[in-house]
Amino acid sequence: MNLSTPSKENVSYMIEKLKEKLKMVNTNVLRSEDFTEANYEELYDLYEMVMKRDSFSPSEMQAIVSELGSLRK
Repeated sequence: MNLSTPSKENVSYMIEKLKEKLKMVNTNVLRSEDFTEANYEELYDLYEMVMKRDSFSPSEMQAIVSELGSLRK
């Protein structure tokens, strides 16, 4: 999948992959409908960083979720 081009499909894909990677229990917190292409670059950067890591400390997890929250519309 080519994630270099902003699109609604790419946003949905990245959000789903982030939920899987972060093993989020409450997946309703992250819904792809809550994100727009306006913050695509920031979302993509966060996605890339998360996908490169194998594990996260609780404080890192909190920071990631907080950042995702700030990117929502």
